[in-house]
Amino acid sequence: MMVDDRNFQKYLSRHEIDASVQELAARINKDYEGKSVLLVAVLKGAILFAADLARHLTVEHEVEFVRLSSYGKARTSSGTVTILKDIGIDIRGKHVLILEEIIDSGRTLRFLYDRLQASGPASVEIVTLLDKASKRVVEIPVKYVGRLVDDQFLIGYGLDLEEKCRNLPDIYYLKYPN
Repeated sequence: MMVDDRNFQKYLSRHEIDASVQELAARINKDYEGKSVLLVAVLKGAILFAADLARHLTVEHEVEFVRLSSYGKARTSSGTVTILKDIGIDIRGKHVLILEEIIDSGRTLRFLYDRLQASGPASVEIVTLLDKASKRVVEIPVKYVGRLVDDQFLIGYGLDLEEKCRNLPDIYYLKYPN
């Protein structure tokens, strides 16, 4: 699927995205200096963000993945969270950073946050590239935010439209949502 200029407009350039990722990495490097962290990336959307963030981290880190679903192929959340892939290691005593490309309602992240907290880690923090705070319906403690964004449908850099457009290096918004 190609981005149609009649329907989509660039929201963030790859350079703006990279600057936000570098700023987040710098904060994490400072906060966790001398410690090891476990990055838990939420698939599929956070894969690009996780890869770029990991490259900018100087702190020792491991990477794990979870895959949750509350959207299916729809553009809005169903409100029910399903675990499609769980982490495969014991996180007791570890400093865990949940990586998400965008936070909307917060339901999925609240579910994951509570689930990981119950496993006895040293700490759990949330890192997101984009935060639609105005759409939040549940409270979640987001420590690291790259950018606050408007309530718009976004694609690119991991964000999809019916499983397409994740590979776009820039982020676009839908001008005319259906």
